[in-house]
Amino acid sequence: MPPRTIIPVRALPVIGVILIALVVVIATNSQWGLMLFHVAGGGLWTGIDLFVGFVVGPILGRLSLPARAEFSARFMPMMAVIMPTLVVMTLASGLQVALNLGNLDVGSINHRWLMASFIVVGIMAVVALGILEPANITVLIEMRKPVPNGAVIGVLMKRFVVTAGVTGVMQVATLLIMTRVATQ
Repeated sequence: MPPRTIIPVRALPVIGVILIALVVVIATNSQWGLMLFHVAGGGLWTGIDLFVGFVVGPILGRLSLPARAEFSARFMPMMAVIMPTLVVMTLASGLQVALNLGNLDVGSINHRWLMASFIVVGIMAVVALGILEPANITVLIEMRKPVPNGAVIGVLMKRFVVTAGVTGVMQVATLLIMTRVATQ
């Protein structure tokens, strides 16, 4: 069953409201709003990465191709809007929080930890937006064809699952770094 749309249009107004609220929070420099966006976005990004990488991935890998296609037709469109939104809200608000707290100053006790975090999170963002998202959209496009190529879908889904697992491990590193920063 091919997905009706590649991007769930009904989700776009919600995503728009979230992104507009993020811009307002950054523009007004609301410390509470920035923390809310950063913690909520980071928590959801981390939770989804860990769940997909370590729970959904192994289950999906054991399903038959038709079952994988059925699952992907429902799962991937939502992931195509949720994950980029979480990445943007987490990174944008986190950068503003770090600037406000002075953690980016070279003399800050947290400077080295934040630089390590930037490296880990930067890699995760590139993976999420440069590998996972294109694979996700390509699977959805392939599934809409009159005769989808199961081999292409299989390879891309495997890439999606493996990459989600890798980002899950990187999320654990981010949790360790961020809890260290928060407790210094």
